Amino acid sequence: MSVVQRCDFFIGDRIDHHFQVQKILGEGSFGKVYAVTDPNGELQALKLLKLWEVPSEIRASLMARFDMEFETGRIDSKYLVHSIAHGTVNGNPYIVMEYCPNGDLLSVVAQQYVDLTKVATHVLYGLKALHSCGKVHRDLKPENVLVKKNGDYALTDFGISGDRNKRMTERNILGKPKQIFGTYAYMPPEQLNPRKDATVLPTTDIFSFGVMMYQLITNRLPFGQLALERDLVSYLRRGKNGDWDKDYLMSLPSGKDWYQLIDGCLIPNFQDRLQTVEKVLELVPQVQRVQQTIVEEGKDFQTRIVNGVLLRIMQGEEFGRVYKLDDMLRGESSILRMGRMDEGVYNDIAIREENSSYISRKHCTLELDYDIGSWVIRDGQWDRCETGGWRKSTNGTYVNSREVSINGLPFSPGDIISIGDTKLRAEAY
Repeated sequence: MSVVQRCDFFIGDRIDHHFQVQKILGEGSFGKVYAVTDPNGELQALKLLKLWEVPSEIRASLMARFDMEFETGRIDSKYLVHSIAHGTVNGNPYIVMEYCPNGDLLSVVAQQYVDLTKVATHVLYGLKALHSCGKVHRDLKPENVLVKKNGDYALTDFGISGDRNKRMTERNILGKPKQIFGTYAYMPPEQLNPRKDATVLPTTDIFSFGVMMYQLITNRLPFGQLALERDLVSYLRRGKNGDWDKDYLMSLPSGKDWYQLIDGCLIPNFQDRLQTVEKVLELVPQVQRVQQTIVEEGKDFQTRIVNGVLLRIMQGEEFGRVYKLDDMLRGESSILRMGRMDEGVYNDIAIREENSSYISRKHCTLELDYDIGSWVIRDGQWDRCETGGWRKSTNGTYVNSREVSINGLPFSPGDIISIGDTKLRAEAY
């Protein structure tokens, strides 16, 4: 890691010789965001990680999350704020992003009428793009939805997308207790339970989306007031019990139109909640009116199987690594084993996980089922030392948001497999 030096920039200064500061957009303990002009005179946003303020023991992990934020912003969707460039200045990393001059959704709603069907549809298409790439936003709230020049809504702040250590990240980058506290309003119950926080699923974002839409419609939070810290325990308890204020929503003119969607999003048990963005989109009132204006981005991976199926790491310590499953089979065997990289255990697919141990050493089993013509994934592995002969993983195996049992679940190109904090996308080749 290069030597890190303090660097303060003011209006008129140039960052890394290329980006001239026009104004300061925001600042936390370890991060600062500027409006800058690039060499072509285009206005952009530049986020600087103040690494000189970061304790040395967490610098590497924060830089990894910063790199992941840049990569996430490169996903091809009109409904995500795009990453444009990245670099370092005096050892401090920065990201240049698309500038959205109209502010965030929370400030816009306070000033003018907002088409909630348009908001919901654009946000859901942004989530759809993230989820198809194995990402979970994990911090969806009105402040993280920006309004573009053309009036489209786009998701931003991907620094903790898929990161299980969310609260530590917020404290380190934002450094503002009020913002940390406010984020709890949108968290699903499983995100607050450390035992269930090892694997982050798309249903996390779906719960947060339900909270956000309730807030936009009613100007209230669904589980009661959250004005003071002492309100937090009651608010979270009501969220865990699914006790949201249905009566107030139904008393509003448009409340009935949104009831089914919000009710499906706010189910406490993530397995019973609406499972996919596509299912939520079906419940958006008058969604066809907005969908007519949306051009879906094409898939950036192959879906037609020619030679076989591969798994690509979309989130994890070996981001981008590819495993061609059919080519990995040996002899008459149709089985591949996957688990955490460990010298004491053999896995055909050994996943590197040095910063945690959420992946079991014997996590799951992949099998090419010739009878159904598909790959199948099972939780756990055969272990002759285990009672019953089969050892299940500690934290579970998931395909999209569905938990996998030892009986297995078929998967196909486009599906996302989650084990611990690592996500792999199935693709054809």
